[in-house]
Amino acid sequence: MARLYADEDFPLPVVEELRRLGHDVRTVQEAGRAGQGIADAEVLADAIAGQRAVLTHNHPDFSRLHRQGQPHEGIISCTQDPQNHAGLAQRIHDAISAAPNLANRFIRIIRPNPSSQP
Repeated sequence: MARLYADEDFPLPVVEELRRLGHDVRTVQEAGRAGQGIADAEVLADAIAGQRAVLTHNHPDFSRLHRQGQPHEGIISCTQDPQNHAGLAQRIHDAISAAPNLANRFIRIIRPNPSSQP
């Protein structure tokens, strides 16, 4: 299973569900970095140092960091889904389980459009 580092605004219920699914998830808060206003580049550096892929809702900034070409353990950018934390965790789990390796990959997880649901 994946080693992940959840950005400060990433929902704890999603983190907990990912853990239940077998992933090793550490949060910015657990790393003692909460409330410090650390830059996204520092979040990525912390994740790299811990050999973890970043979980974030901050698509623009982490997409920019990815395009800069610095090697990293992976970035998983998710649209928010506050009404379905378990569903978001399952979509993340499915996407990273399908990837043979997360290193240097940018994975986008999109909340499904409710009108496209059966």
